[in-house]
Amino acid sequence: MLFSTRALTASCATLALAAALAAPAHADEMITVTSASDSGAGSLRAALAQAAQSDATTRIVLSHAGPIALESTLDYEGTAPLVIVGSGQDITMAGNATLLKIGAGADLDLSGVTLSGPGGYSIKARGDKTGAPGKGIFVDLRDDQTGVVRLSLRDVTVQGVAGKGVHVSDCTLAEQCGSGGGGAGEGSAAGIEVYLENVMVRDLGFGAFDADGVRVDERGPGDIRFTAINSTFTNVGADGVELDEGQDGNVWTDVTGTHFDTNGGYCDPAVLAAFMPEMPEGEFEAGAMQEANIPGPVKGSPDDACFEREVSTYDDGSVEAYEFGLDLDDGFDIDEAGAGSIRASVTRSTVIGNLDEGLDFDEEDAGDIVLNVSKVETRDNTDDSIKMSEAGAGGVSAVLSDATLEQNGGTGATFEQEDEGDVEVAILGGKSMGNDDGGTGIKVAQDGDGAGVLIVSGAQISDEIKTHGVTLSRDGL
Repeated sequence: MLFSTRALTASCATLALAAALAAPAHADEMITVTSASDSGAGSLRAALAQAAQSDATTRIVLSHAGPIALESTLDYEGTAPLVIVGSGQDITMAGNATLLKIGAGADLDLSGVTLSGPGGYSIKARGDKTGAPGKGIFVDLRDDQTGVVRLSLRDVTVQGVAGKGVHVSDCTLAEQCGSGGGGAGEGSAAGIEVYLENVMVRDLGFGAFDADGVRVDERGPGDIRFTAINSTFTNVGADGVELDEGQDGNVWTDVTGTHFDTNGGYCDPAVLAAFMPEMPEGEFEAGAMQEANIPGPVKGSPDDACFEREVSTYDDGSVEAYEFGLDLDDGFDIDEAGAGSIRASVTRSTVIGNLDEGLDFDEEDAGDIVLNVSKVETRDNTDDSIKMSEAGAGGVSAVLSDATLEQNGGTGATFEQEDEGDVEVAILGGKSMGNDDGGTGIKVAQDGDGAGVLIVSGAQISDEIKTHGVTLSRDGL
C-alpha cells in the first residue's frame, strides 16, 4: 500500500526538520539590554538599532527586570540574523500597534518573553477602525530574498493584539494576500521555516477579520516548513494556525504535543444572527427565480466581510440555489494552491471546540496530500474535525492511528479527491462516535477517475462510514 510508505516518509522528514531547527543560532556579536525603558541607552529599541548596522548575527540578551511598555513598534530593519534572549520579561503595548516588526526579511530567534497587546477587542470593538490591526510579531520578506527565512520561537507567549499573533509574509499584497487558489500576490524566491516550542498564542485576533494566531503567506516558489512542539493556539479570532502556499512550493509540517482549541469566533454567530436574511437559503426550478429577487449581500452589520453568499444559476441565468453563511475559522488550516504537496504529521495533540473545521488541509493542483495523525483527540468542533480535500490530480494518503473523533458537528474525518488522483486511507485503532448529529463518522470519496481504498482495523467506530468510489476493508473483511 502506498499510504503507509508515504506517511512514514512524511513523518521521518518532518522529524528531521524539527531537529535541524531546534538548535539556537550562533551569534557573532552580543548586546545586553539593561533598561526596561521604551527607548534610550540600554533599551531594547537601541539594541535593535545597533544590531541593524551589523552584517553579522547579533545576540541581544535582556538582563533587566520588569516589563517594557512600548510607545510604538519595535522595528528591526537589518538583514543579518537576530537572536533575542529573554528570561521571562513582558513586552507590552497599550494601543493598537504591532509589537515587533522584522521589516527586511531577517532570520529571528526569540525566546523567553511575553508579547501583550491591550486586549478587549471584538467584532463590536474592532481594532481596524482606528488603523491597521496590530500584530505580535511581523516578519516581512524582501522581494529579492533568496534561500530560507527562519523564524524560531521558544518559551514565547503572544496575546491581546487586534490582528495576527505571528505573521510571516512573502507576499507583495501583504494583508490583501488572501489564501488558496484565490490568493493573489507574488513573492520572493525564498522559502520559509517556522519553529515553535513551548509557544502560547492566545486571546487575540478579535480586532479584525481573518486575523490568525500564526499566519504564513508564501507566494513564491519556496516551501513552507512548520514545526510546533508543546505549543498552544487558543481563543484566536480566525484560524489558530494558517499556512498558505500559493505557488509551486510544498508545505511540510510536524506538530506534536500541541493544542488547537476554541479558535475561529471573530464572526460571532450570537452577534451576527440578527443580520442574516429572513430566508438564508433557497432552491428553485429553472426559470422560476432571478438573482435580483433573492437577498443581496449583507450590509450594515458589525463586519460585512463575515457573511458568505453563494449563488448557483442555470444556463438561462435564473437562480438554481442560494445560501448565506458565516465565515468561521479552523484550528489548523493549510492551503496549497500550486504544484507542491502537503506533507503533515500531527501527534499527541488536541483539536477541540473550533468554530469551523479542526484540521482543514486543502490542495488544489497536482501535488499530493500526505497526512499522519497519531494519538490526537478531536471533539466539539462545529464542522468536520479532520478534512482533507484534493481538487487537482494529486493523491490523498492518510494514516489515522489511535485518534479519538467525538461529538463534532460535521464528520469525524473526511477525505476527498475530486479529480484523477487516488485516495488511500487507513484508520488503525482509535474511535469515532457522536459526530454529525449521529450521522457520518468517516467519509472517504473518490469523485473523479482515480482509485480509492479505506482500511479500518481495530477502530471503534459507532457512527456511519460513508464511501464513494472507494473499496472498504474493515478488520480484514
